[in-house]
Amino acid sequence: MSSQPIGIFDSGLGGLTVFREIAKILPQENLVYLGDTARVPYGTKSAQTVSRYARQNVEFLLQKNVKMVVVACNTATAFALDELRSRFFIPIIGVIEPGVTGALRATKSKRIGVIGTEGTISSGTYSASVLKRAPAAFVATAACPLFVPLVEEGWWQNEITEIIARTYLNGLLAKKIDTLILGCTHYPLLKNILSKVAGPEVTLIDSAEETARAVAEVLAQKNIMMNSDNSSPYRDYCVTDSPERFRRLGDLFVGQKIHDVQHVEI
Repeated sequence: MSSQPIGIFDSGLGGLTVFREIAKILPQENLVYLGDTARVPYGTKSAQTVSRYARQNVEFLLQKNVKMVVVACNTATAFALDELRSRFFIPIIGVIEPGVTGALRATKSKRIGVIGTEGTISSGTYSASVLKRAPAAFVATAACPLFVPLVEEGWWQNEITEIIARTYLNGLLAKKIDTLILGCTHYPLLKNILSKVAGPEVTLIDSAEETARAVAEVLAQKNIMMNSDNSSPYRDYCVTDSPERFRRLGDLFVGQKIHDVQHVEI
């Protein structure tokens, strides 16, 4: 058993959806969240730049004595996960494999759609991961670059957001997908609109939920879970820029009040 915290990082606010699901499934665990808000977004940056940022983020979390790192960013997972695992000695989990696992479990037709940032989609990582495990599957992808700023504006139920969602999803739906992976940690906050646009015949896969399940499985396998009687787990939030904005918007992502946010240098 280990009282060391789980470290979670993202380029900004989106990874808080993963944080929230981990806290829900593993309420006894201590958690440290790093939002690299000074360098957001990652989705439009090169693979080399994202990999460098990811390495620096893990190095920061190791200073917090974490026992595991969750890369709560699809772009960083796509570009940096393999390198991080080869460089660092602790378990490191990304958000892509859990999402693929959930999609393959849910799909009946093996026709799977993926939406994400430009970086995630251009990497081809989701398609490669699905086809590696299910060679007969069909995968259609679409970059949705406007979703992140819409989410961070709080426009989750906005008419404009629905119009944009229909524009992004029309091409995927025309390909008769029955499962849609939300390949960005901001996107779970758009579930209501995305579900409305996609229709009841399409199952949405929330990578945040799937990642939290994967975290619990790895902790159990390695016997490094916190004792279930931990009555006062701590939740630390660190950002590289603008703690006040993070605190204000983070409340909406986490679903409860965030009181203390520490500004840190990476």
